[in-house]
Amino acid sequence: MINLPQKFLEDMKEILGEEYDDFLKSYKDRKTTGLRINNLKISVEDFLNMGLFNLTPISWCKEGFYYDDEEVRPGKNPLHEAGVYYLQEPSAMAVVPNLDIKEGDKVLDICAAPGGKSTYIASKLNGSGLLVSNEINNIRVKALGENIERFGAKNVIITNSSARELEKIFKGYFDKIIIDAPCSGEGMFRKDEGAIKDWTYDKVLECRSIQEELLDRAYNMLNTEGILVYSTCTFAKEENEDVINNFLSKHEDIALLHMERLWPHKVKGEGHFVAKMKKNSKVESKLKMSKIKKLTNEIKDFKEFEKKFLNIKIEGNLELKGDNLYLAPNEYPSLKGIKVLRSGLHLGTLKKNRFEPSHALSHYLKKEDVKFVHNLKLDSKEAMDYLRGNILNTGESRGWVLVTVEGFPLGWGKESNGILKNHYPKGLRIKY
Repeated sequence: MINLPQKFLEDMKEILGEEYDDFLKSYKDRKTTGLRINNLKISVEDFLNMGLFNLTPISWCKEGFYYDDEEVRPGKNPLHEAGVYYLQEPSAMAVVPNLDIKEGDKVLDICAAPGGKSTYIASKLNGSGLLVSNEINNIRVKALGENIERFGAKNVIITNSSARELEKIFKGYFDKIIIDAPCSGEGMFRKDEGAIKDWTYDKVLECRSIQEELLDRAYNMLNTEGILVYSTCTFAKEENEDVINNFLSKHEDIALLHMERLWPHKVKGEGHFVAKMKKNSKVESKLKMSKIKKLTNEIKDFKEFEKKFLNIKIEGNLELKGDNLYLAPNEYPSLKGIKVLRSGLHLGTLKKNRFEPSHALSHYLKKEDVKFVHNLKLDSKEAMDYLRGNILNTGESRGWVLVTVEGFPLGWGKESNGILKNHYPKGLRIKY
């Protein structure tokens, strides 16, 4: 039996009453594991028809499925590297459906790393509208960028700023805001003993203070009739109902639409808290849109690459930042004053007399968008060799080639004299 903190146990007994013993018994059960299918790359039906894993549907997420981590390791499957699915704790998948996302929405994920909610939001937006995916932690924001890149989303701005800094820019701007708040992590106890060691009641109170500030900042960034969803993976009343009730008492124009707890003794999941609210007052956003200089001669090498290696034309807000070329979102607000990791889709780098495509571009494209494709079988040694960064013998010399697994992009290679030089990013290369 897991050795749980005494103060935590006392609080749970007070909250749960007769259900307390059932709650304690749940800690003898194995942790739950799930994956969520990326609809930007494949439909649920087509993925299931591949028959890869023994999957069971998650009732609150039509794209989500349980898997048995003792039977399979989907995190070590090349399709995971291709962004075909995302590994996510099942009860955490209950949050994003509460946002009621519609194509064209402007959405803020204010505490986004490592990217579970943001990738889900991006798939719901389906390339439309705007997602501002923010993470204040300088280390965690790197994983956020990698996961969004893997998903193939183009309409995402990744920021690395505080809620205070975001509020200065985005007052009254967003249609939907999600706060998956930093918390004391009590819902992690069953799967992470480190979370138990780190837990103190002082941490609960410290988190509550941060959570209350995040809600107040988010309130000011929410548009008329905007939806605000607050969630945690903790059970403490102080961080859940108390935080929400205090927030509602300060803002009469906010209506509580829905509030629920997912308990591990009631559902197959580690536990979550979700509150959905709506702003009823009228708000006027004065946010200015970015002005992008029309590029012509500066991107001739990119246009040459596009003509020679792609079957499509990439059109829209092309923006140069140094030598890096981006496809900025159609909804592109001015971002002066906040730290931006990525503004839209990174297309690649302009080098001396040539253009080098980015890893992000490879994941955005479909196999039919590219002239030259080297497709690998899922269970092949060659697929793993590519992910390890090894060269491949292809027998051709076609220049830039999109390397795919079962038709899903993994990354770029450059062919010459029958050898494909590997351009899979060094920081992502697998070691197993």
